[in-house]
Amino acid sequence: MIVAQHLTKRYGDRTAVEDLSFTVRPGVVTGFLGPNGAGKSTTLRMLVGLDHPTSGRITVDGRRYTDLPDPMRHVGLLIDAKAVHRGRSAHDHLLALAQTHNIPTARVREVLDLVGLGPVAHKRAGGFSLGMAQRLGIAAALLGDPQVLVLDEPVNGLDPDGVLWLRRLLAGYAARGRTVFLSSHLMSELSLIADDLVVIGQGRLLAEGTVSDVISSVAPESVRVVTPEAPALAAALQAADTTVTLEDAETLDVQGRSAREIGQIASARRIPLYELTPRRITLEEAFMQITRNAVEYATPGEALR
Repeated sequence: MIVAQHLTKRYGDRTAVEDLSFTVRPGVVTGFLGPNGAGKSTTLRMLVGLDHPTSGRITVDGRRYTDLPDPMRHVGLLIDAKAVHRGRSAHDHLLALAQTHNIPTARVREVLDLVGLGPVAHKRAGGFSLGMAQRLGIAAALLGDPQVLVLDEPVNGLDPDGVLWLRRLLAGYAARGRTVFLSSHLMSELSLIADDLVVIGQGRLLAEGTVSDVISSVAPESVRVVTPEAPALAAALQAADTTVTLEDAETLDVQGRSAREIGQIASARRIPLYELTPRRITLEEAFMQITRNAVEYATPGEALR
């Protein structure tokens, strides 16, 4: 588990992270989102001791990363996939890391095969493509078989097969009760892999919770209903926790009732239905709304909205 408590980081008169608190649960994949300049990288750097908080704290299983005697066995980290000696082979890079933590040499070959780099294990990392470098970085994160994975933009450079592989890997990791904290700008990918979200902007927490809860906080799910008896069905659906909007003579927008419930009510009253379609905004649309006032650099079009 990762816990940030009133985390603040200032660089001179600039505040990069301000009073930030959130929890990353084990057993799920948590997406870490925010526009450019939101403070995500600073937060991750404070998590692993590369920056020190001005105030507050961030811990892994109750301890600061710098207090862990063998951090690679607790936290698997991918911050910069290119942070590798270009003259070293993939095998030798991982072997050097393994030797700092008394990790068996056999584990090096195991993770290289796991990430698909077995055939190029002795190729110099300087000749790797971005996708291969990402796989090597993920291999390094997995080397100590840690309970916590922290990955910053791990999908960058991966081809579709690699993206699918990573999605399955992270889902399986979380399914074993481990903690996965994943930063990414790819909303479509996060909507497929993430269970929870932490959204920040200008260094402050904007939203936290399950993906469904975060999206619903922006725009509750509704159901589009098309029927020739729209007024009659609208009257039948009325309840304290239900909102029914008549969009035209035959179309209703219903909030507070599931498509199943609407269908059952319509059937009981012999009201024909031409369409019954759940409506839900995408994670990308929700993200844009949540962060619309926390964007560091807005395009001219955005500034006019």
